[in-house]
Amino acid sequence: MKSSNLRAGAVLACTLALTACGGGDDGQLAIGGSFSGVTKTGLVLTNNGGSDYAVVPTTSGVGNWFFPNLVETDSKYNVEVKSKPDNVESCQVIAPTGRAVFSTNRVDVACTFKKHDLGGSVANLKGELVLVNGADKVTIPAGATSFAMAKVPQDGVYGIAILTQPAGQTCTIANASGTMGAAAINNVAVTCTP
Repeated sequence: MKSSNLRAGAVLACTLALTACGGGDDGQLAIGGSFSGVTKTGLVLTNNGGSDYAVVPTTSGVGNWFFPNLVETDSKYNVEVKSKPDNVESCQVIAPTGRAVFSTNRVDVACTFKKHDLGGSVANLKGELVLVNGADKVTIPAGATSFAMAKVPQDGVYGIAILTQPAGQTCTIANASGTMGAAAINNVAVTCTP
C-alpha cells in the first residue's frame, strides 16, 4: 500500500514538472519573437498558413510579438509575412521554421522602411554652404542650383538646417521641415543674399 502511494506521488510530481517546463500537455507552447521597423498597422504574420496575428506597432518601431494560439508539443511551425504596412519596403523573417519542443521567442521579423529623396533648389549661392538633416551633412558648392540630402524613411520627420553659411552671404531655407510622405520631397528652397 505504501509502495503504490509513493508510486502515485512520483507520477504526479513528474507530471507537474513536465507541465511547468512547457512539455507534456499539447497546445501549451508559444511561438513568437521580436520585430523591428514597424510603426504602422498592417504587418500580419501567419503560422503554417492558418494562424494569423496582426502585430501591434510601436512608436519606436521595435517590440515583441507572439501568436495568441499555442501550438502542440513537437509540431512544426513555419512563420511567414502575410501582409506588411504601406510604409515598409520588405520584411524578413529570421529563423522562421522549426519544431516546437519548448516555447520560442526567437522568430524575429526585420522590416525595412521605404525611403524617398529629400532635396530642392538653391539660388544665388556664391560660396560654400553646409546643410544638415539630423546626422546627414551635405556640402553645397558655390554656383549650385540644387541639392539632395540622404533619403528619408516614409513617415519619418525631417528638418534641414544651415550648419555653415557661405562667406559674405546669409542663406535662408523655405519648406525646411515636415514628415516624409509616399513620394519624394523636392520643394525645399535655399535662397542666399546678397
